[in-house]
Amino acid sequence: MIVRKLRLKRGWSQSQLAEMAGVTTRTIQRIEQGHRPSMETCKALASVFEVDLSLLQPEDEPMNNQTQLSSDTQLKVDEQEALTYAKRMKEFYEYLITYVVLAAVFLIVFHGKPVIYIIFGALGVGLIFQGLIAFEVIRFMSPGWEKRLAERKLGRKL
Repeated sequence: MIVRKLRLKRGWSQSQLAEMAGVTTRTIQRIEQGHRPSMETCKALASVFEVDLSLLQPEDEPMNNQTQLSSDTQLKVDEQEALTYAKRMKEFYEYLITYVVLAAVFLIVFHGKPVIYIIFGALGVGLIFQGLIAFEVIRFMSPGWEKRLAERKLGRKL
C-alpha cells in the first residue's frame, strides 16, 4: 500500500512507475497487492520516489522510535480504506466503459437477435450490483468485512 500511496500522490500510472523504476508493470501490480518486492526492486523504487529504502523494505521486527517513518509516508487506516475505495471505483468505471462499448458493438452487429438482449441484460444486472458495492450502497466484502474475517481466523483483534 505504501507504493500505491506514493505513486498516486505523484499522479503516476503503474506503467509510468514501472518504466521509471526499470521493472515490469506486473511487478508494480504485485507489490501493490501486497507481495514483498526484491531488494533490487526496493532500491529502484526508493530511488524513483526519493525515499529511504527502509520505507519500502520494512523489517519483520517492530520499529523503534528512532526508525519510525515520518507522518508523511506512513499509511494510516483511513488512507488504506480510501485507497481501497478508489480502487473499487476505478474497477467499476473500467467495467462500465467496457460494458457500454461491447454492448454497442454487439447490438449493432447482431441487431434483432434476442439472445444478445438476454446476455447484455444479465451482464447489466451484474454491473449494477458491482456499482452498488463500489459506491458502498451494499457493504459486501468491504475492508471492514475483510478485517472481521481476519480477526475471526486469528481468534483475536488485529
